[in-house]
Amino acid sequence: MNETGHILVVDDQQEICDLVREYLSDEGFRVSTANDGAGMRETMARDTVDLVILDLVLRGEDGLQLARELRSQSDIGIIMLTGRGETVDRIIGLEMGADDYLSKPFHLRELLARVRSVLRRGSSRGGGDKSGAPRARVKFSDWTLDLASRELMTPSGEDVRLTTGEFELLAAFVNHANQVLSRDRLLDLSRHREAGPFDRTIDVQVGRLRRKLEDDPKNPTLIKTVRGGGYIFTPPVESE
Repeated sequence: MNETGHILVVDDQQEICDLVREYLSDEGFRVSTANDGAGMRETMARDTVDLVILDLVLRGEDGLQLARELRSQSDIGIIMLTGRGETVDRIIGLEMGADDYLSKPFHLRELLARVRSVLRRGSSRGGGDKSGAPRARVKFSDWTLDLASRELMTPSGEDVRLTTGEFELLAAFVNHANQVLSRDRLLDLSRHREAGPFDRTIDVQVGRLRRKLEDDPKNPTLIKTVRGGGYIFTPPVESE
């Protein structure tokens, strides 16, 4: 997956589809468009797609339904397009597994930056380290995280699927274990951008990670909340 990746824009406003397709095509990407869930499935059935830009509000099946469907089937990159006032739905979109979101109206250059970020973060999913460098594996509380192949294994050896956002956040935690990290710092480490007003991205992703890592997500022992400070990853981290 690289700068010529295949991007699918799903929006029922054809003018937005055309605008995004023209702009991203000029930046070297291959871009397809669809106006609804049926069109999205048809495109994905006949071709490989690296990232879906998905509008939250669609006729028929909405973006949340489609995001849930996509995430249940794969770890494909998902960027949600939301209205400026749709904070609750934006959070739900992240809960469904979207990697990032962008509020309408948006600047095309900001969309391009988000696209590049999600593709870059997902470029080695399942592919290992193509640079020839040693595979970086770490262990914490009997869990194993392969930072090259982006694979997480439970203490019993079972694979756990992580979205791009979940992996990047967990990687930030294991690389800064036993440090109090603010939400702004975590957003910078995991998504390489600054927090916007009322940005709940980190809180949502922490909640998702806790449900996958913790025996009791409501009383976490691995990722603890520091009141007024952010979060801290508490277990010792050992390199393999």
